[in-house]
Amino acid sequence: MEQVIGASVSESVLTLRFNRPDKRNALNTAMYQALTEALQQAKHDDAIHVVLLQGDEQCFTAGNDLADFIGKTALEPDDPILLFLHELASFPKPVIAAVAGAAVGIGTTILLHCDLVCLADNARLCLPFVALGLVPEFASSLLLPRAIGHLRASELLLLSRPFSAEEAKQMGLANRVVASDDLLATAATLAAELAAQPPRAVQQSKALLKQELAQAVHYTINLEARAFSVALQGEEAQSRIAGKLGRLS
Repeated sequence: MEQVIGASVSESVLTLRFNRPDKRNALNTAMYQALTEALQQAKHDDAIHVVLLQGDEQCFTAGNDLADFIGKTALEPDDPILLFLHELASFPKPVIAAVAGAAVGIGTTILLHCDLVCLADNARLCLPFVALGLVPEFASSLLLPRAIGHLRASELLLLSRPFSAEEAKQMGLANRVVASDDLLATAATLAAELAAQPPRAVQQSKALLKQELAQAVHYTINLEARAFSVALQGEEAQSRIAGKLGRLS
């Protein structure tokens, strides 16, 4: 597995850690490929009961590595990003997210596909797609309004307004908020508790919880990807992304 994704197993919990601290854990092609491979292996490994996603104590992920998008003209069905989105959306075992610091773009939309979410009190979430001349992804246009209501979802998506860990919890996007120093230990304890439950009953219960929207989620991921591809080729997105990269360089 690529070093940009750290992986370890303890007490039936597979921990996958974003590991590009010099890039604020921004997700690139290699990371998507490594994450997809890890989930595919975990899906068929009876010794793995739970997956825990985390960054570090200061940053979950700054979102997609924008350098990967300059010059990209489309998101094809076999694009590593889309393969990961579909893999996680249908992953049968429970997934927990431990989020500290920045959770930008997919760093926030990924939470809509997790079964439990722990936020550090320093977490700062943001859905900057429209501000970048793009559109929502990872079925967030479907799942976010259902989770928090149409008006609040519109505010977060259309205005690209950052929001705090406490706001996220109040809206129902997180189970708990803890001190940043306690985040990883808290999430690990929660993961171990969940892993100790009867695994088949847990997986069947997760499937029942998600069955109503299962097909709609995959349909929306593809629908958004087509709209994302069109937007990505447009002048708005290319100029905004190039401008942002210029400020980061």
